[in-house]
Amino acid sequence: MSTLARADRPARGGDTASPRRGRRLQRFFGENPIGLLLSSPYVAFVAVVFLVPFGFGIWMSFHDFFFTAPGVAAEHPFVGFENFAAVLADPQVRQAFGNLGLFLVINVPLTVVLALVFAMGLDAVVHWKGFFRVSYYIPYVTASVATLTVWIFMFNGPGVVNQLLGSLAPDPTWLANQGLIMPLIAVYVTWKNLGFFILLYLAALQNVPTELHEAAEMDGAGAWQRLRAVTLPAVRPVTSLVVLLSIITTGQIFTEPYLLTGGGPNGASMTPALLVYQKGIQQGQPDIAAAIGMILVVVVMVVSLVSRRLTEGKNA
Repeated sequence: MSTLARADRPARGGDTASPRRGRRLQRFFGENPIGLLLSSPYVAFVAVVFLVPFGFGIWMSFHDFFFTAPGVAAEHPFVGFENFAAVLADPQVRQAFGNLGLFLVINVPLTVVLALVFAMGLDAVVHWKGFFRVSYYIPYVTASVATLTVWIFMFNGPGVVNQLLGSLAPDPTWLANQGLIMPLIAVYVTWKNLGFFILLYLAALQNVPTELHEAAEMDGAGAWQRLRAVTLPAVRPVTSLVVLLSIITTGQIFTEPYLLTGGGPNGASMTPALLVYQKGIQQGQPDIAAAIGMILVVVVMVVSLVSRRLTEGKNA
C-alpha cells in the first residue's frame, strides 16, 4: 500500500504543477494569446519609432551632445543637470512655456464647450445630419498648410477681417500683435480640430437612453436641469478624453506658429516644440533641445493627470 502511495505522489505533483504553469502562462499572454500575436507588429513599431528615440533623447539631455560628420567619433561627457539648469535659466524657454499656458487656458475650455454645443445641436437635427457631420469634419482632415494660408489671407494687414472691422481693427494687426497672436492661434487650432471632438460627443449623446430625458422631463426638469442632471454626467468620460487630447495637442503645437509667425513677434507665439526645433536643428544644440523636450513631457504628463482627476473625479 505504501509503495503504491509513493509511486502515486509524483503523478499528483506533476498534475498540480501543470495547471499552475498554465495559469502563469495565461496571466502573461492573456485569455486570448492570438491578440498578443496580432498586436506585436504595432508594439514593435511603437518601440522603434517612439521608445528608442525617447530613450535617446533622455540620454542626450544628460550629456554634452552635438552633431558630428558621418563616421566621426566624438566624446559626449555626462554633464548631469547642467542642460536643464541652462534651459530653466533661459528667458526664451520661460516665455515659450508661458505662451503654452495661455494657449491651454483658451483652447481646452473653448474646445469642450463648442464641441458639446455643436454635438447637441447636431444630435437634434432631423434632416441633413450627414451633411453637417462632413462639414464639421472637413477642417480636421485638411492640411494645415492650406487652412493656415486662408487664415493669413484673412488676418494680415489688408486682410478680409480688418476690412470688415474698419476702424476697429487692431493696431498692430493680428499677426504682428504680441497680445493677440497666441489667442488667434488657439482659436485656429480649436476651429481646425473641432470636427473630431464633435463626433466624439455625438457618439456619446446618441448612447444616452431617451428614457432618462423623458423621466427627468416628467419630474418637471427644464432644459438646463436636464443638461446638468442627465447629459453632462452621461458624457463625462468623453469630456475627460476631449480634455486629455486637447492637452496633448497643446504640447505638440508647432506647425501653426512656425507657419504663421515663426514664433514672433518678439517670441509672443513661441512654443516649446518650436523652440526644440530651433535649438536642436537651426542652432545645433541638440542636448539643450532634448532637455526642453523632457521638461515638456513632464509638464504635459502632470497637467494631464490633474485634468483627469478633475474631470473623472473619484473614478480617476
